[in-house]
Amino acid sequence: MGWVYLLEKLFADYEVRNKTVGIVFSATFAASCTLFEMVIFEIGDVLDQGSRWLFWKATLYIMLFDVIILLPFYQFYTAFADRNDAGWLYRNRLALATACWIVYFYLFWRIGDQFPITGTVTSAVSASWLSPWRLVPGIEPGMGRVGVIGVTIMAILSGFGAVTSPYNTISLFLRKVTDADITLAEKKLLQTMEMLLNKKKKLTLAVRKQRVLQEQSVQGVGGFMRNVFNRVTSSFSAGDANTTHLQGEITALETVLRHLFMDLDDLNMEKERIKDAKTLKGKYFNLMGYIFAGLCIYKVITSTLNIITNRLHTSTGRDPITHGLELAAGRMGWAEKVDLGLLSQQMSFVVVGILVFASIRGLLIVFMKFFRAFSSSISPNNIVLFLAHVMGMYFLSSVLMIRMNVPEQYRTIITTVLSRIEFNFYHRWFDVIFLVSAVASCVFILFLTQIQKQREAEMGMFVGGGPSGSGLGRDSGPEGLSSS
Repeated sequence: MGWVYLLEKLFADYEVRNKTVGIVFSATFAASCTLFEMVIFEIGDVLDQGSRWLFWKATLYIMLFDVIILLPFYQFYTAFADRNDAGWLYRNRLALATACWIVYFYLFWRIGDQFPITGTVTSAVSASWLSPWRLVPGIEPGMGRVGVIGVTIMAILSGFGAVTSPYNTISLFLRKVTDADITLAEKKLLQTMEMLLNKKKKLTLAVRKQRVLQEQSVQGVGGFMRNVFNRVTSSFSAGDANTTHLQGEITALETVLRHLFMDLDDLNMEKERIKDAKTLKGKYFNLMGYIFAGLCIYKVITSTLNIITNRLHTSTGRDPITHGLELAAGRMGWAEKVDLGLLSQQMSFVVVGILVFASIRGLLIVFMKFFRAFSSSISPNNIVLFLAHVMGMYFLSSVLMIRMNVPEQYRTIITTVLSRIEFNFYHRWFDVIFLVSAVASCVFILFLTQIQKQREAEMGMFVGGGPSGSGLGRDSGPEGLSSS
């Protein structure tokens, strides 16, 4: 699946020259999905407990080796190896990549000194049946440091998506675009193109006239001709000033023309969105947008309360699924008629499945946008390796966050394998970064809206008439980047 996504989506317009890059990306994607499979196996009690524990250990070791050693080193190596010339950097690419990786590893490891990423082993874990195997080294230090970076990425994307997803799906935020607005924008575009063409004609004539005067000025001699020459040269400076002024106007008109093209495209896209919003599919997305907006508001409020009240996500506390089922069963009088344990297991399957699907889909959408934005200026191989690196850290950190969304009996192996990880820190860190990202996203959207209105007013005054009425381009603006 990772290989197909790489070829059909990321490299759809590029030739895959480095097969190793594709293999590394696909292997990272497969290992990341295996982590989620292990969570589902834990809920469904697939395989015996010892086998699941072994697979957890093996998968985590592979992923940590991938994101800490292999991917960073290979990114540095590819950066030096992709150079077109065979200069000093290319010839010494292995040594340079090793030196860069050592610096990276030092900085990466220093993260652990700045955050409380590990704690003491709980008594429940110490007395577990896995205690003879629990002291296998290497996972907690690496996982703790990867978790800081990964949880930060998750929180930023989640906060950004919590604000921008409702903005892009709820029809209430659609601009009221009419055919008259589009016609006016087209007239402005044609008017600006005509003005630009006239200015370029004037510039061509001015340059040609100046060249003729220069040729005539060198043909005469003597005192009389010297006076004429002085008069002609004085006109050259005026001609130079005129051409410079015309060039400035042409540059300004080209900028306005480019923005008018973008505004006209935004208007047409907004009109299509208005049409789509009236269809059954559009109404469905509008309803889901309101539901998601409510969930986002709830998440912002709970994150704020967690930060203000210093509330912790305790390892022994009830998960949201069990707590919600108990409340619903108690209010409806089903507490003794329904097997809450079985129902909790089934709901855990559904919730984890939704979280897994939404996380993978949201991250892949972000990857496609990032790749298209930077593939023209950065080597596609380096971009793919960077995305694989982010993906590995993101999914490793997702395990830390998903742990709190399943009942306690399904957390046993995760807690045992990562016994020294300070889970409460990561949840508090997520709340802080999520809240900052959500607030920054609101400010960002308001800022873009004001800039757009100001630009429309300035261009309306420049080319004549009022503003075109186009709003913030929703495809060019921020979108829901995460589905947490």
